[in-house]
This record gives sequence, C-alpha cells and structure tokens, in this order.
Amino acid sequence: MTDTSAPILDLRQLQICLPKGADRPFALEGLDLTINPGEIVCLVGESGSGKSLCAGAIMGLLPEPHVRVTGGEIRFMGQELRGKTEAEMRKLRGADIAMIFQEPMTALNPQKTVGWQIDEVLRLHTPMNRVQRKDRAIELLERVHIPEPLSAYNAYPHQISGGQRQRVMIAMALALSPKLIIADEPTTALDVTTQLQILKLIRELQKDEGAGVLFITHDFGVVAEIADKVAVLCRGELVESGTTDEVLNHPRHAYTQALIAAVPSLTPPPVKAASDAPVVLKGTGLRKTFAARGGLLSGRRKAVTAVKDLSFELRQGETLGVVGESGSGKTTVSRIVTRLLECDQGSVELDGKDLLAATPRELRALRKHIQIVFQDPMASLNPRKRVVDLIAQGPIVHGTDPAKAREDAKRLLELVELSPAAANRFPHEFSGGQRQRIGIARALALEPKVIVADEPVSALDVSVQAQVLKLLADLRDRLNLSLLFVTHDLRVAAQLCDRIIVMQKGEIVESGLTAEVFSNPQHPYTQNLLSSIPGRDWTPPSLRTDAA
Repeated sequence: MTDTSAPILDLRQLQICLPKGADRPFALEGLDLTINPGEIVCLVGESGSGKSLCAGAIMGLLPEPHVRVTGGEIRFMGQELRGKTEAEMRKLRGADIAMIFQEPMTALNPQKTVGWQIDEVLRLHTPMNRVQRKDRAIELLERVHIPEPLSAYNAYPHQISGGQRQRVMIAMALALSPKLIIADEPTTALDVTTQLQILKLIRELQKDEGAGVLFITHDFGVVAEIADKVAVLCRGELVESGTTDEVLNHPRHAYTQALIAAVPSLTPPPVKAASDAPVVLKGTGLRKTFAARGGLLSGRRKAVTAVKDLSFELRQGETLGVVGESGSGKTTVSRIVTRLLECDQGSVELDGKDLLAATPRELRALRKHIQIVFQDPMASLNPRKRVVDLIAQGPIVHGTDPAKAREDAKRLLELVELSPAAANRFPHEFSGGQRQRIGIARALALEPKVIVADEPVSALDVSVQAQVLKLLADLRDRLNLSLLFVTHDLRVAAQLCDRIIVMQKGEIVESGLTAEVFSNPQHPYTQNLLSSIPGRDWTPPSLRTDAA
C-alpha cells in the first residue's frame, strides 16, 4: 500500500559498500535525501562521488554482490524498496520509476528501431494493442519535440543525432507517466541549445505530470537552470544540501566552494594585442559532402554537406576555437585538417605545405607537426598497451630509439602533471581526467607545432575540466604551440580561445576575437548560442565584483 502523503523518494542513512581493494569501503555512507512531488533535486559531485550508484540503488540495478546496499532505507511513496524481488522491481521500473541514462547509445539497442524500443515499454506494461502503441509512441516523440516523429520512429539509434537520441530516452522514460524520474547526466555531451531544450522539456514535463526528479549532474550551470534543491556529494558523503540559492550563492562547505570556483567564467580574459605571429595552419575553401545512405527498408537519407567552402588561419602560439551545435561540422573540420578524413575540395597548409595534396610518404613526415587529442581518451588509447608504450609509439614509428622514446615518455608524464611511476600502468587504471592528460602527452611526444583538440574536456567534472584547461593553456604558452580547439561548451571557449569561429550547417557564420564575439555577437545564430548557455544569468560568487 502506498502512502500518497509521503515524499515521492525518501532515502535514509543509505549505505552502499564497494568491493575489497576499492579506494574506500563505501560508495555512499549515511545518505539522507528527500524528493517531494513536483520537485527537482540535483545531486552534484565529481566522478567517483557515488551519484550514479545512488541511482542504481533506487532502481535495483547495482552490480551485486560486489556493490550492494548494506544499510539504510529507500522509501518510494511510503513503501520500502529494499527487499523487493526482481519481479516486483520490474513492475515499478518504467511504470512508476523511470531513468534517463547518461549515454543513450549504450542504453538503446542498436539492432532495434526507435519505435520498437518505445513499443516494448508499452507492450510490457499496458494492455494497448499494436496500433494504439504506435500512436502513443509517435505522440511521445512529438511531445519531446523530435522533428519528423514518424521518421524517427522508423530510424535506428545511429541514424539520429545525439540530442534526438536523448529525447528518445526521455520519451521512453515518460511513456507510462512515472512518479519519479531519475536523470543521470542527461545533457553532459550535448550542445548548449539542445541542452537548454532538454532542460526545459524535463521542467515542463515534470510540472505537467507532478513527478519528482532526481537530476544527477556535475554541471553547475545546469543546476542553476533547473534545480529546486541541491545535494552535494564528496566521496560518498553528503557535505551540503539546501535550496538552489543557498548552495549556489552561499556555499558553506569548502568542497562545494571549490567546485563552484572551478566553473569557467563566461567573461573571456583581456584581449591580447593583435598578433603578427606567422600563420602555421591555413584552411582554404574546404568542402566535404557525405553521400546519401540507406536503402529501401531503412529509408534513404539525403546527402549531407558537412563543410561548405570553409577557410581559416591559425597563428603560432594562438588558440582558435571552433564552436557550434552538433551537426555544424566542427568535428569534420578537425578530421579534415589532421587528414583522418579525405576532403572533397580545398587545401590545408601546414607551414606552407598542403596536407591534402601530400603523398603518403610526405604525409607521414608532416604528421609529426600536427597531432590530435580526441574527445574520448578511452576509445583512442589501446587498452592492451602500457602508458609508456602508448606515448612512445609515435616517436618510435618516426625513427627514435625505443629506449630513448620511453625515457622521453616518462618526462612527458611529468610535463602533463602525472607521476612517471604511472608509466607502466594500463589506461583503465586511470580516471577520465588522467586519461585525457595521457592523450595530451601522446600528442606532445612528436613535438608538434599544432594540436587539434576535439572536445577534450566535454565529459570531465568541472574541477578536472579546469585542471586540464589550465594545463593546455600552460603547455601552449610554454612550448609556443598552436591549438585548434573544437568545443560546444561556450564557457570553455571563453576561457581558452583567443579567437573563435562559429559554425552553422558547415559554414562559418561569425568569427573574431573571443571577447568581441561574446560581448557583441552579430549573427542571430551566435546570439542564440550565447543566450542558451545553462545558468548564463548565474555568476559564481568567486567571480562577482563588489558593486560598491
């Protein structure tokens, strides 16, 4: 029997143990958290603080027996969830408690269409017939503002954008009007306009349904945008909680203060003097079209021109930001200039030599001077190789003595502020921020003139993000590097980039000094991007100037 007067979720002294050999005995220790109807509570903390395991405990999805609840209560609408059988939890999941996962591509079945996956939720929990289920699924896709919902219904997850996949996850979560929605970092890798739309959508649906929302995030801009209450976790302990105003504007605990202080400012640093440094990388008239794909059954998808007649210049010691929404062509540009993707037309000159026209032998020599840092270091680092071998691999291929290359690799680890003792460990033994530092060390191993960084901090905690950005800026200044920095995070662009180019549908719609573009955007698209930044009206206390 459920108690309708009770909070939707009430966690009391929740304790989750970790397996032997972990860095601490408990993932969560004594967590108290309450969510009332129509309330959004943000659970904030760095990676490893226990946020996602808290969600797993509520859903009954912990990787038992190694990680399990060992104490406390999990009360949902007055009823205790601990001790419920798997069959009982299955009835609750989807119907009464729904979860929006961080990475929709791992939560959605790549072999099934979007429509099939929404239909499955309805088939398992409702008496609807097939026609009714299809109508309901399309209605849900319309409700989450997916364009052409029928097309999305028939598409496979890889055939729609990241923002649309996240909307599909939200549609599935809302299919049965649950009382509690758990959103685990649902906007981390999305561009600002999509992020704002998703946040508005969650707020709108939460108001319509009267549901309670547990919103897990490390982004304080998102917290400022959406939260009613905030709870801050540090290594499994609740260190601070209160209303959004109390926590964001008057943080009491040193950990909360440090997290908020690490939030990048939206005010770019002072403008540097006009640079007369030589141009090291120049793109001229770049164009790339992806051919039409698909067939009779899956539906033919139109050819897409990802980059249209794009030109840019990058000077020595400068950081040029490439910003825009998903699908704007940013990553395509980064792959063209590193010759990881062939271009249809145009040229990319590195110190006057055209990379796109280079023969394989010439390209091999030129690659030493332009290196890339990828968005996901785990996907770009060979999991079977030790870190020292990963960093030394490039120099060895280019003729450096293996023993010297490995010694240099250890020195590079120090340069990126990692211990040389870490050289013999494997990538999985490091945190996300440490893996990104390894990726930077590997890019530096060949002493390049240009580093292309493709969203290198998008999935990192705010404090780790601040450290990696500071590291990149320090290395750029110390080694006189040039950075082509691809990002959808305008807070990051504001802090690191000297100049930016704003891309929309493959074209540059605005460019200039970062400070000038941010303070006085000329193009409506740039204005929309800047106005869509979550928490744009909130300034961290450490960045405020005294009005007096």
